Amino acid sequence: MLTIAVSLASGADAIFSFLPPAWHHYKLPAVLAVLALLTLMNLRGVKESILVLTPIFVAFLLTHTVLILGAIFSHLGHAGAIASDVSTNLSRDLGTIGFGALAMIFMRAFALGGGTFTGIEAVSNGLGIMREPRVRTGKRTMMLMAVSLSLTAGGILIAYLLLEVRPVSGQTMNAVLANAFAGHWSIGGVAVGKAFVVLTLVAEGALLFVAAQAGFVDGPRVMANMALDQWLPNRFSALSEQLTMHNGVLLMAGAAAAVLVYADGKVSTLVVMYSINVFLTFSMSNLAMMRHWWHVRKTEPWKKNMLVHGAGLTVCAGILGITVYEKFTEGGWITLLITSGVVVLCVSIRRHYRAVARNVARLSDDLAVERIPATFDNMTEMDPAKATAVVLAGGFGGLGVHTLMQIPRVFPQQFEQVVFVSVGVIDAGSFKGQGELAKMQAQGEADLARYVDFAQTRMGWAATSAYRVGTEAVSEIENVCRELLKQYPRSVFFAGKLIFREERWWQRALHNETAHSVQRRLEFDGATMVVLPVRMT
Repeated sequence: MLTIAVSLASGADAIFSFLPPAWHHYKLPAVLAVLALLTLMNLRGVKESILVLTPIFVAFLLTHTVLILGAIFSHLGHAGAIASDVSTNLSRDLGTIGFGALAMIFMRAFALGGGTFTGIEAVSNGLGIMREPRVRTGKRTMMLMAVSLSLTAGGILIAYLLLEVRPVSGQTMNAVLANAFAGHWSIGGVAVGKAFVVLTLVAEGALLFVAAQAGFVDGPRVMANMALDQWLPNRFSALSEQLTMHNGVLLMAGAAAAVLVYADGKVSTLVVMYSINVFLTFSMSNLAMMRHWWHVRKTEPWKKNMLVHGAGLTVCAGILGITVYEKFTEGGWITLLITSGVVVLCVSIRRHYRAVARNVARLSDDLAVERIPATFDNMTEMDPAKATAVVLAGGFGGLGVHTLMQIPRVFPQQFEQVVFVSVGVIDAGSFKGQGELAKMQAQGEADLARYVDFAQTRMGWAATSAYRVGTEAVSEIENVCRELLKQYPRSVFFAGKLIFREERWWQRALHNETAHSVQRRLEFDGATMVVLPVRMT
């Protein structure tokens, strides 16, 4: 959300730098208008196209290459004097305030410029959609970003020194640099320099507007990962659902708009909010990696990796601490308040899901599933010509058994065979290597085998099962059900739905989206699906 807000505000700053000062009070409405346009595009399913990005990127690259190299090489004659001034000032400061104080000033400047480093977050968030081999592609992308960032930021800083660029009200520092370098150019009385300045700033602003799109693309994906781990409502895990993407896009846009209005579109405030959250994330990620390497230290080489992540934690935590301290009254406090509120909300959602899971487990005890006697010795083969009940089941327990036992009560003498379907979803807790995936597959198939045995020996039905592993439950279930419909044309699909005695709005938001999502898709394919109620306290 902050990626969207910062990118749009920065892009507006670049473009309004060459517009008359009287227009500047239209900056925030213009940013909100662009946000609304991007929101509409994403709701319609429009993503960034390489045909659109290429001219913007080429224009940005060419104009800024000319700006940086031209500014440096056209003023190389001043380099000696600048270097002498820097050396003299450094020696004077060391003599008056000392190395420690000077180091603190340097660290403060380094920390407050930390937002410059945050582009790698987009790479990590987008790793799942990169070209194979993804890890190698991600490493190369980060290396290219590091090199380009170093050259661009370093070149601009040197250009600032050589051209003695100072802040000008209503203009970005790059706008001041571009005006100082090319603003006076003219050919035959034509002010080509002004045209170059405008082109440079428009390319910069357009690229920043496109960068805001990363928030719309990555936001729902990050929420899907959190939903799989039950930190957010389960409905956000189904990225292929239009409703899920719709909700995700609206949530990203609404939150970005609220922050933009709060900060009055000021990049200085937004960057503080952005940096605090990003470096909090970076610090936690490095700490988690250190924890990981400590746990595997007996089986894998770990010392080098521990040092790398230890250095990363030191830098990121230092930037985080200095930014919070220095900017606490300039957006820091509201950032900590909002972030803490989101954390509390996510923890509450996870606690609710765990409480419901315990109640579902108690449902198994209430049904006394294990004590139901095995009265049948039915090993009848499945018959494709017969009516077939397809039960969408998870782990073996009360919810799936309750759904199964309702079928003959609601549809007496209609079914004599059943197929149990289950999907294992790869989430942050299970995506830890081939061994964990194999373990998850074995557990899922074992649970289905218990369902098959229950249907055969307790109900006298022919039974079989189908299990899949995927990254998204709804789309994977739909694929399995389509295959079963071809194999058993007279299939009717069944799923259980949790019903609460006094259902509140937050219970409706947290439950029962998966069954209805699958139902919508199967009904569109011409299949019949019945959602059966399972009462919960």
